[in-house]
Amino acid sequence: MSAPRTAASVRATPEGLLWEPSGRWVRGRMRGVTVVDSPHPVLVWEPGVPVPLYAFPRAEVRTDLLRPAARPRTGTHTGSRIFYDLDLDGEVLENAAWTFPAADLAGHVAFEWSARTGRGLDHWYEEEEEIFVHPRDPYKRVDALPSSRHVRVEIDGTVVADTRRPVLLFETGLPTRYYLPREDVRLDLFRPTGHSTGCPYKGTARYWSWRGAAGVPPDVVWSYPDPLPAVAAVRGLLAFYNEAVDITVDGARLERPTTHFGRAPSGRPAD
Repeated sequence: MSAPRTAASVRATPEGLLWEPSGRWVRGRMRGVTVVDSPHPVLVWEPGVPVPLYAFPRAEVRTDLLRPAARPRTGTHTGSRIFYDLDLDGEVLENAAWTFPAADLAGHVAFEWSARTGRGLDHWYEEEEEIFVHPRDPYKRVDALPSSRHVRVEIDGTVVADTRRPVLLFETGLPTRYYLPREDVRLDLFRPTGHSTGCPYKGTARYWSWRGAAGVPPDVVWSYPDPLPAVAAVRGLLAFYNEAVDITVDGARLERPTTHFGRAPSGRPAD
């Protein structure tokens, strides 16, 4: 769940949307074509959705590339009834964009993000930095702090990691994640996979799966080989899903948290 939004700039609509202006310059591209180029985006939070999205003034959108959707996805995006297909030289991306019914957001167009929903624009930028999956939430904080805590990780009774030099990553609304030096992890007990995910706060992660008996979710270990500058301290370190392994910190075993990552980490952005 995302953090409470208390800033005076956040406004609510009768439909249950929350929104606020953003001062960031945002561009969205599809196959090298700039579809959105906006210095005046607004952040929108839909009811029950933990992450925000952007909506853009029509004047800052390539509306000449949009066509009324042939098969609109009604019932999605907080009652939206007007959807658009994106037409790039005859290659059509269905339901790539839509408008919200809220009067406050009249004249604005929102877009799907390919990395989040599997369809939509494939590259997004805030200023000159590429961002992934969804816009960053200004009410969410991520801190990566080097520590001297003693962290031990076990899977089915086997110690797979033991270190006194972890980096602890604190992210609003999620369990603390323990990033560990490779030298302190039995990486030989895992196999690399081709899976990768993007995170707007940390970058692109790669994964490993447990080689042992079944029962451990795939892609249970991940690493950011080239993290974003804000979390540079986790570069190349390895983290485990607390939900699927046993982690002991300074002699106290942690309870396994219950989160949306618990059943099937694969396919979800790493923490």
